[in-house]
Amino acid sequence: MLALEQVNNDWTLFLDRDGVLNHEKNNDYVLNWDEFRFYDTVPQALASLNTRFKHIVVVTNQKGVGKGLMRLEDLDNIHQNMLLVIEKAGGRIDKIYFCSDLADDSPNRKPQPGMAFQAQHDFPDIDLSRSIMVGNRPSDMKFGRNAGMHTVYLATTHPETPFPHPDIDLRFKSLAEFAAAFTVL
Repeated sequence: MLALEQVNNDWTLFLDRDGVLNHEKNNDYVLNWDEFRFYDTVPQALASLNTRFKHIVVVTNQKGVGKGLMRLEDLDNIHQNMLLVIEKAGGRIDKIYFCSDLADDSPNRKPQPGMAFQAQHDFPDIDLSRSIMVGNRPSDMKFGRNAGMHTVYLATTHPETPFPHPDIDLRFKSLAEFAAAFTVL
């Protein structure tokens, strides 16, 4: 079980994108920057989390690219603009990993842990047992468990997900609420 008191600045934060950083489109994909909408408090929450974690990375499934609904350039544009807004607010994302594979059993598609291993390869000091996966879907929580991480569930889009749950260590309403939990320690 995760106790936030044990988290110090050599931990790594893994974040899902849609439903965590930005509004998810219902049964559809965010296809371009014009469709991307941050949750209001996310840039400020990331600025707060910036001081708490050594590495902050995004891991996101992006079937829209694999299905040809958007180009890789569109995804890159979303991510570059997203990073600019986050950095302007004083936050950071060290790297964004995405999986555009269509097969649900792809080793890099959540809930499989491939993107966690990619991050560990790029940042060899990442200790997955000292990492937290924050997501809004059960597959995000399973990804975290499959990689040996602690998990935090955000009830932004699927509040009906039961808690307590064996794949969920902590639950919050939003990324801002999760970030605020560190300020009371």
